[in-house]
Amino acid sequence: MSLVIRNLQKVIPLRRIPLRRRIEILQKILDVQQFDLGVICVNNRNIQLLNSTYRQKNVPTDVLSFPFHENLKAGELPQPSFRDEYNLGDVFLGVEYIYQQCQEHGEDYYSILTVTAAHGLCHLLGYQHNTEAEWEQMYQKEKQIIEELNGITGANLQPLTKNHF
Repeated sequence: MSLVIRNLQKVIPLRRIPLRRRIEILQKILDVQQFDLGVICVNNRNIQLLNSTYRQKNVPTDVLSFPFHENLKAGELPQPSFRDEYNLGDVFLGVEYIYQQCQEHGEDYYSILTVTAAHGLCHLLGYQHNTEAEWEQMYQKEKQIIEELNGITGANLQPLTKNHF
C-alpha cells in the first residue's frame, strides 16, 4: 500500500529516492507490498531515547523495529481481518549511528542503510536474534532477500547479521 519515509534528523544527508526504491524492492521480495510501512530516519539522540525507553539500553543503535502485528512467528505473513490491519509497522533507522559505523569500517553508507532497513523489515515479520537458533533463521532470511535484491539491482550487499552472534 504505502511506504512513508520520514527524515527527522538533519545531521547526515539522506537521499530518499534510492532508499525508497530499494525498500520497495525488498517489500516485493518479502511479498508485503500490500502493507503500509513507515521508515523513520533519526539522529543518535532520538534513537538512543527510543532504545532506552523500549529496550532499556541507553546507547544509540542502528535500527529499531516496532511491528504492528506483534505475535508473528518468523516467516509468517500477517493475516489482516480489516483494512486498518494492513500495516507492517515502523522501522527507525539511526542514520547518524549507521553513518559513523560506516566511516569507522570503510563501508558504503547507502549500502549499509539498505541492509539495515532489510534487517528491520525482518524484525517486523517476526524474525529475532536472541538465541543462536533465531540468529541462524534470521541470517538465512536476510541472506535470501539480500541476494534477490543484489540480483535485481546489481549491488553486492551482505546481510547485517552476518557476524552478529
